[in-house]
Amino acid sequence: MMNKKIVATVIVLLLAGIGWLAWSLLKEKQANRDMQELAALDKQEMEKEYQNFAAQYSEMKTYIKNDSIIEQLTAEQARTQKLLDELKKTHTNDVAEITRLKKELATVRAVIRSYVLQIDSLNRLNESLVAENDRVRSELEQSNQQNQALTTEKASLSEKVAIAAQLDATNITLTPLSKKGKTEKYMKNARSLAVSFTVTKNVTAKNGMRTFYVRVMPPEGEVLDGGGTFAYAGKQLTWSMKKDVEYTGEEISQTLYWTVNEYLGGGQYNVSIFCDGQAIGQRNFTFNK
Repeated sequence: MMNKKIVATVIVLLLAGIGWLAWSLLKEKQANRDMQELAALDKQEMEKEYQNFAAQYSEMKTYIKNDSIIEQLTAEQARTQKLLDELKKTHTNDVAEITRLKKELATVRAVIRSYVLQIDSLNRLNESLVAENDRVRSELEQSNQQNQALTTEKASLSEKVAIAAQLDATNITLTPLSKKGKTEKYMKNARSLAVSFTVTKNVTAKNGMRTFYVRVMPPEGEVLDGGGTFAYAGKQLTWSMKKDVEYTGEEISQTLYWTVNEYLGGGQYNVSIFCDGQAIGQRNFTFNK
């Protein structure tokens, strides 16, 4: 009789173990699908930006007369196209390469922003010289034509400035904290999570209130839920933390917190930051089990 009870107990434990294993595998597959889907969205958006930047270089060269600047623009355009070709050949599951190309994209954005400002300065100087020439010669018709040309160029530059105005988040950190707010070594002991980042200086960005969204993806793959969603690449994504901040174009540093209400184990965590419908920064962190 006792042996039958032992056998029955073993069978129940085995069935329970098999059930738990099946549930874990199903959850892991779902997590992998979610991460792949987000990686595909990121890759798609990055390709669009690279293509846009390459096209912008071609357009800028059409109304620049300075041979030295045209040569620089041509070199940067070739570099941008090379990075775009590398991105197209990269699989969405190649996290390291996607991360590298995302960092390169931030560099490309900064470079084209500098050329936009430089060209805008040249156009302003040209506008001043034209105005002075018009005043001396009193040729109203010529002045009207030149003003029309400048208006067209300004409209084109406004579009480029909008691209250059995208914000960048750097120095991203993820810190598990104890109940007393001290740093924890193991994620399982955390009672809250702190995400800190720096938004770089950007004089071309529009000043005003910005909403920053932070997504924290644990090893299991389900984003830590902060209670809401935001729009990105035509989809609604869950955010873990969000904060409204007034941005003045100067560098700012922010820290957001998430209260732990579930078990968090060791492994690789991903932190992604979004603003103005754009992914502006991301970083991976590994914690001991």
